[in-house]
Amino acid sequence: MDNRHEIREFLATRRAKLTPDQAGLPTFGGRRRVPGLRREEVALLAGVSVEYYTKLERGSLGGVSESVLESLARALQLDEAEREHLHNLARAASPSARPRRKPSEAVSPSVQRLLDSMVGVPAFVRNGRLDVLAINGLGRALYSAAYAQGTANVNLARFAFLNHRSHVLYPDWEKAASTAVAILHTEAGRDPFNKSLTELIGELSTRSEDFRTRWAQRDVRLHSGGYKDFRHPAVGDLHLAFDALELPNAPGLTLTAYSADPGTPSGDGLRLLASWAATDTTTKNAKNAKNAKNAKNKENA
Repeated sequence: MDNRHEIREFLATRRAKLTPDQAGLPTFGGRRRVPGLRREEVALLAGVSVEYYTKLERGSLGGVSESVLESLARALQLDEAEREHLHNLARAASPSARPRRKPSEAVSPSVQRLLDSMVGVPAFVRNGRLDVLAINGLGRALYSAAYAQGTANVNLARFAFLNHRSHVLYPDWEKAASTAVAILHTEAGRDPFNKSLTELIGELSTRSEDFRTRWAQRDVRLHSGGYKDFRHPAVGDLHLAFDALELPNAPGLTLTAYSADPGTPSGDGLRLLASWAATDTTTKNAKNAKNAKNAKNKENA
């Protein structure tokens, strides 16, 4: 990805979101030519010259000091995710920037055993480009729409934008889609040299106008916890808490687990989902055994 372009768009979109009132600046009436703050207003708030800020917004963040970056973050009222993204863009702009160590693309057997032992909660491990690398039985049941038709490798961003079933699974599809794009943008800031990530973004940009629109907003997000809504075809609506934990021994991988608040309809729904998953697995195993037996009988005939 073009680092200078990303810097330009990120700073310009953050500036456009902030009004003079929000920044504590006086307004003197009259029609403003640009939404949000002007460059000179950001420069004033950051304590730098207009010429210098203009240079920064044109993509020249390489070698900029931590103090200047923090001044920019305060001036633009960046949140934690946006502040981290700004620093990541500056690191990538440095002449000495190098591709970071290749992230893990597989989980260890012990992590898979951990997932399998979490029988009461849906759980999976993903990488920064939202590939699901490992998942437990209840997680596969929750995301059964993504695994329909025997899909082996699931990418949650591709599922959200290119699979119509995502509009059923996510009752608030707009929020789920925006979250997926924000996670990809955050990862692109951390790892701008990741070829597979760049290819995914290019594919989605080409095939989905919804993705292109959201990508242009340059929003980023730290997706570590909160709530997510699902509408499962077998058990109905589920309002689930999620916790996302980075795996310390597997750089770039995140374990996400869902749970229901005690005493809620979603708790009952999650237990029903576990029962449905167990029944579905038993049915599939019986069907596979029958097919294997029929195949063997044909061989012996």
